Amino acid sequence: MGPRPIAKPASSREPDGMRQSVEIGFPLGAGSYAVTRWGGPATVAAPTVIAAHGITANGLAWAPLAEALPEVDFVAPDLRGRGRSRDVGGPYSIAAHADDLVRTLDHLGVERATLLGHSMGGWVAAVAAVRHPERFGGTVLVDGGLGFPLPPDTDLDALLDNLLGPAMAKLRTTYASREEFLAPWRGHPSLVDVYSPAVEAYQARDIIGTEPEVRSACVLEAVRDDAADELRNPEVVGAIHRLPGRAVFLHAERGLLNEPVGLYSPEVVAAAKLEDAGIDVRYVAGTNHYSILLGDRGVTAVAEAVRALL
Repeated sequence: MGPRPIAKPASSREPDGMRQSVEIGFPLGAGSYAVTRWGGPATVAAPTVIAAHGITANGLAWAPLAEALPEVDFVAPDLRGRGRSRDVGGPYSIAAHADDLVRTLDHLGVERATLLGHSMGGWVAAVAAVRHPERFGGTVLVDGGLGFPLPPDTDLDALLDNLLGPAMAKLRTTYASREEFLAPWRGHPSLVDVYSPAVEAYQARDIIGTEPEVRSACVLEAVRDDAADELRNPEVVGAIHRLPGRAVFLHAERGLLNEPVGLYSPEVVAAAKLEDAGIDVRYVAGTNHYSILLGDRGVTAVAEAVRALL
C-alpha cells in the first residue's frame, strides 16, 4: 500500500456553504501527488467515485459535482504535471494517469470505485477501466474519451492551439498578478454564464509563482505528451470500445469556446456506434465542453449518470 497519506485541510478553502474537503498528498515520482477528497472514511458506507480532469485542468474542476453528490466519497487527483502534482514528473501518458488512479485508491485504502472522466480524463478513465477491471465498477465519460481520426502528419501544437485556444495560451504566458491570470477566465465564452466562486477556486489552483511573475502550474511537456497519446495511440483511442463494465457517455451540445457544434456532434457520436459496445449515450442540451462539468444543467446530468452506476 505504500506510506500512509497525510490528510490536511485544503489550502484553497471552499466558498461558504460548500461541502468540506481535505487535500491528501503522497510521494510519487519526483514529487508529491495531490488529491482532493470530499466525504471520505467518515461516510462509512459511501461508494467511492474517482475522477480524472481535463488536459490543462486540476482536481478542483470537480467541486460542483462533488457538491451535487453528497452521498458519495468523491476523490479527485491533480493529475501528474498539473496543479499540485506538477512536480511528480514523467512519463506522461494516459496509461500513467490510469495507473496513478489505482495508486490513489491503494493509498486511500479503497478497493473499488466508480470511474469518472472529463475531456482528456475520459481517456484516462477508459484506459483505467480496461487496465484494471477488478478495481472499477463502472465508467462515466463526460465529453471525452471518444477518439478522432487523425492524419499522421498532423501538427500537434497547431491542433492543440486551435482546439484549446486560451487554455494553451496560458501555459506560455507569464502574468503580472493573480488578477491578470484570472480575468480572462471570468469572460471566457464557455464560462461566463456559469462562473462562480467554485470555478474561480478551480482556476486559482492553477496559479504558481509570486507577483509580478505568476503562471500556470501545467507542465507543457505533459500536455503535449498526453495529447499525442490520446490522439495517436490505438490502445488509448480504442479503449472506449473495450470497457469491461457498465458505462455512460455524455456529450455537450456546444464546443470548447461555446461554438454551436460540440466537440462531439450527434453525427460523430452516432457513427461511433457506442451503443453496440453497451454504452449508454446521453446528449446534454444547453451545455458546452466546460459548462457540462461546471454549470447547473451539466452537473445535474452528470450526477444522474453517476447515480445510475452506483
